Amino acid sequence: MKSHRLARVSEVVRETAANAILFDIKDPRVKGVTVTRAEVSGDLQHAKVYVSVMGTEKQQKLTMYGLQSAAGYIQTKVADRLTTRFVPHVTFVLDEGVKKSVEMAKLIRDELATIRPDPDAPPAEAAAAEADRDEADDEDEGDEPDEPPPADGPAAPPTGKE
Repeated sequence: MKSHRLARVSEVVRETAANAILFDIKDPRVKGVTVTRAEVSGDLQHAKVYVSVMGTEKQQKLTMYGLQSAAGYIQTKVADRLTTRFVPHVTFVLDEGVKKSVEMAKLIRDELATIRPDPDAPPAEAAAAEADRDEADDEDEGDEPDEPPPADGPAAPPTGKE
C-alpha cells in the first residue's frame, strides 16, 4: 500500500482520537491527555494511538484504563470519518518520549550549571571567572618562563649620564 495513504489514515485517526478525547469523553479518569501520534498497520486493520499523560504513575495507569474502556467509542468516531472497507482496531500506548525529553533537558541544564557559572550573572563576572580559569591554566604549564632570557652579544654602550 502507498505510504502517503497510510500517513493520511494515521493523521485522520490521530485527529479523530484527539478530538474525541478532548471534547466527547466524559470519563473522569481521562484527563491531562495529549495525543502525540498514531500508527496504522499496512493492511489498515490495527491502529496504535500514542498518548502522553501528565501526572503521577498512578494517574497515568488510571487514565490508560479509562482510554482502553473508551476505545470502542473512539473506533466508531474513526469509522464515521474513514471511508475504507475496514476500520482499524484502536489501541492506546503510553508515549514515554515526552517524559524522557523533559528528563534529558533537566540533565543538560544541570550539567551546564556545573560547567558554567551562574547564567544570570552579569558579563563582567563571567569574564572574571574565565580569566581566573585562564590564569590557573597558565600556572599549570610551567615550561614557559615569564621573562625572555638575556641576549648573547655585546652590551649596549654607556650613555654617559651615570
